[in-house]
Amino acid sequence: MIVKLAAPVALSLALAACMTPATDVPSLEGTSWRFTSIDGAAPVSPTTSLQFGERLNANVGCNGMSGPWSMDEGHLTAGPLISTRKFCEGRMEQEAAVSALLSANPVVDLSGDTLTLTASGHSAKLARQP
Repeated sequence: MIVKLAAPVALSLALAACMTPATDVPSLEGTSWRFTSIDGAAPVSPTTSLQFGERLNANVGCNGMSGPWSMDEGHLTAGPLISTRKFCEGRMEQEAAVSALLSANPVVDLSGDTLTLTASGHSAKLARQP
């Protein structure tokens, strides 16, 4: 009886070992990025950033945002995000869009040195920084 059960179990384990994951999850750990497009428009500030370290850190030219992050099947999970609360004329709309995007588990598309995040009616394109 044990021999009859061992064969199907061994076959299942062998097949599982040969399978590859359904989606490739990009590795963002230790990378830094610059926003090149937020909801299809150029950033209003020349100083933007998104960094993936122990914590996610983002800045669209005014307030800094930070929080825990992880990747799950091609989606970025970030938050809860904390943020400074300064008012910056002309920058608040894009900052709100990036905050909403990061909080909405965006789909991550990494192609070479270009990172695209898309979710909840918002999108961002970023360029890798050295």
